Amino acid sequence: MRLVRRMLFGLLLPACVGLAQAQTEIRLWHAMGGAAGGVLAELVERFNREQKDYRLVAVHKGGYEQALAAALEGQRAGAGPHLVQVYEIGTAELMAARGAWRPLWQAAREAGEDLDAKRFLPAVAGYFSDGDGRLLALPFAISTPVLFYSKTAFARSGLDPERPPRTWYEMPKAMEALLEAGFACAYTTTWPAWVHVENMSTWHNQEFATRDNGLAGLDARLAFNTHLLMRHISKLSSWSRSGYFTYSGRRLEGERRFASGECAMLTASSASYAEFVGAVAFELGVAQLPYYDDVRGAPHHSLVGGAGLWVLAGKPAAETRGAVKFLAFLARPEIQREWHRRTGYVPATRAAWERARSEGFYAAHPAHAVAIGQLLGNAPTRRSRGIRLGEFAAIRAIVEEELEAVWRGERAPKLALDEAVARGNALLRRFEAAQRQAGTGVPARPPR
Repeated sequence: MRLVRRMLFGLLLPACVGLAQAQTEIRLWHAMGGAAGGVLAELVERFNREQKDYRLVAVHKGGYEQALAAALEGQRAGAGPHLVQVYEIGTAELMAARGAWRPLWQAAREAGEDLDAKRFLPAVAGYFSDGDGRLLALPFAISTPVLFYSKTAFARSGLDPERPPRTWYEMPKAMEALLEAGFACAYTTTWPAWVHVENMSTWHNQEFATRDNGLAGLDARLAFNTHLLMRHISKLSSWSRSGYFTYSGRRLEGERRFASGECAMLTASSASYAEFVGAVAFELGVAQLPYYDDVRGAPHHSLVGGAGLWVLAGKPAAETRGAVKFLAFLARPEIQREWHRRTGYVPATRAAWERARSEGFYAAHPAHAVAIGQLLGNAPTRRSRGIRLGEFAAIRAIVEEELEAVWRGERAPKLALDEAVARGNALLRRFEAAQRQAGTGVPARPPR
C-alpha cells in the first residue's frame, strides 16, 4: 500500500508542479472603490477564468495618493506590484522615479501584444503617450466633467427638463428659478480646481501652463491667470455672494448634496453617473459642461481625468508578459464596452466606442453619450492634450486655497489666480531643480 501511494505521489507531483508554474501571480494595486471597484473585481475574475497561465491579484490601496505612494515605496524595497493605477496628476511624479516603470509600448512589443496608441481615442491616448505617439500607460478609468441636474427640480421650477443650461451665460436664469421654487442650493460642484480652472482652460483651448502644459519639458510655467479664467472665477464669486452657487468642498462633498436632492445642479466627473443611478429619488439629467460661446472655437474638448495603468520595472520577463496580457484584456472592445456601460467611465478605444454606437447604446442611453461627445469634439492641441506637471497635487491644493479665499470674499479673483500661479511656479522650479540634479531630464516633446 505504501508503495502504491509513493507511485501515485510520483505521478501527481509533476502535474502539481506544472500547475503551480503555470499560475504566475501578477499583482495590481489600485484605488478603485464603490461600484467601479466591484466591476474591476469581476473583470479580474473573468481574466483569471479565461486563461490558466497567470493569476491576477488586485489589491485596493486606498485613494490615488496612497496607491502611488505605496507602489513607489514597494518598488524601492523590491516588493512592489507589477501594475499600479496612477491618477493623472500623479503622472509626472511616477515618471520622475527613474527606473521604476516601463513604457507600455515597449513592454507590449516584447510581450507580442498590440496596444498601439492609434487604437485609442485621440483625446484619451494623447495624455498617456510619449513624443512619438506611443503609449506610456494604459488609459483606464477615464472620465471628464459634465453637468448633472435634477429633471424633477427643473419641472417644479418651471424650467424645461430637456433643456439644461448650455452656456455659463444661461446658468443664472436656471439658478434663479430653482431658488425661487424653494431649493436651498441651485448649483454646486466637485473638484473646483479640476472643473473650473483646468477644464475651463482646455474646454476653451487655452493654455494652462507653458511648454504644452508641461508635456514638453520640466521648465513649464503656470499660465492660467488668463482673461477667461478671471472672468469665470469672477462670475462664480458673484454667484456665491448672491446664493446662486454653493461651495461644498474640494472633492466629492458636492456629490452627496446633489444625490440627497439638496442641490439641483452639479458639475462632477462623468463617472459619478454610476453612483447616482438607482441611488437618487429624482429623475436624473446629464448635460454637457457649460462653456462661453463668445470664445472663438469653444467648446473645444474637455480634459480627461481618471487614471492610467502603469507597468512597473524590475520584474521577471515572464511576469511582465502576464501584466501586459491583462492590460490587453482590458483593452478588448467588449471589455471596454462593459466597463463603459457599467461604470460611466468613457470607453478608451475607438472600437469600443464604435461598437456601443452601432448597437444603439447611446440612442437608448443618451446620458452616456455626453462625456464621450465632449472628448470627441475636436482634435487635441498643445493646449488641450493634457496637463503633466511636477507637484501637481500640491499645485491643485494651492488653487483650491486661493479659490476658497475668493468664495469667502477675502481675495479678488484676479489676485487669487495671480497668487496661485506664483505659488505654483515656485513648486515647479523646485521640482525641476530636483529632477535635473537627479538626472531625470526633460520629457520628450509631444508630437507636432
